[in-house]
Amino acid sequence: MLYVEILGNLPELARDEVKAMLELGGGRIDGQDYLLLKAEADERAFQFLDRLGMAHEYGKLLIEADSVRELLERAKDIEWPVAGSFKVDTETMANCSHNVRDLPRKLGAVIHARGFKVDLSNPETTVRVYCGEKLYAGVRVRFFDPKGFERRKAHHRPFFRPISLHPRLSRALVNLTKAQRELLDPFVGAGGILIEAGLLGLKVYGVDIREEMIEGARLNLEHYGVREYELRLGDATKLEEIFEGKMFEAVATDPPYGTAATLAGRRRDELYRKALRSIYNVLEAGGRLAIAFPADFDGVEEAEKVGFKALGRYYQRVHKSLERYFYLFEK
Repeated sequence: MLYVEILGNLPELARDEVKAMLELGGGRIDGQDYLLLKAEADERAFQFLDRLGMAHEYGKLLIEADSVRELLERAKDIEWPVAGSFKVDTETMANCSHNVRDLPRKLGAVIHARGFKVDLSNPETTVRVYCGEKLYAGVRVRFFDPKGFERRKAHHRPFFRPISLHPRLSRALVNLTKAQRELLDPFVGAGGILIEAGLLGLKVYGVDIREEMIEGARLNLEHYGVREYELRLGDATKLEEIFEGKMFEAVATDPPYGTAATLAGRRRDELYRKALRSIYNVLEAGGRLAIAFPADFDGVEEAEKVGFKALGRYYQRVHKSLERYFYLFEK
């Protein structure tokens, strides 16, 4: 068993991102306690869980208990996969229903008694305890350092545009598509989604109707070391012409929301409808599309008219004048 601690700002989207990666790794979600997901999976899933954007960490889940006493008793009987020194960290979630004040010390004593050295400042292994409706103990495999994502935020890029998804969210959209080879963004903008996809080892394709954005996206991709990319000047409603004969494994994109400049003089809803049809036409059978639309545009209805099947819908309030949904569709 594994555990994944997801972020709390878009928890349903974060859960479905984990679900997609587990499916690629031959696993599945087996339960949830607030922001802790239990996963029926083994080490084959690690390479896919390492891709996560909307997660805090993941690890091996060793104990699930209904009380502190039960957790400590069970801790005496298991083989702890501790490499070198260790420390115990406790995560008290918002729904914690147990008194865990002394639990790190008590659990640390149990593990220390098995011959492992405690090192609170620089441990080689971190034992994690989560308190929710139940108690969980495991060993961390991967912590997702937020500094890496922060360094790729819009204002740190060589080509800067303030309207851009957070890198964590861009990565999650890529992962929702389950892409393993390639990804297309037909509204590439400054290239934020393609940066995350490229860093995952995917070949990336981008389209924008403005030459300034194509050149800016190229600058950004090169800056972050993404080399396998193709950027083309063109209209997202005419992808069949731009990539004649080419079909794509996956598409993830964040279309413009409504200024005259970003829409290039076109009516917003008509642009969305035509783009959905064009994306459908260049997407492989069974391929997935992750896309954002303003809340006043019915993405499910319009996508189903084209032929897509809706798999997910996730609400986000950006500010008082912008509410949007992220959608996941399958052809």
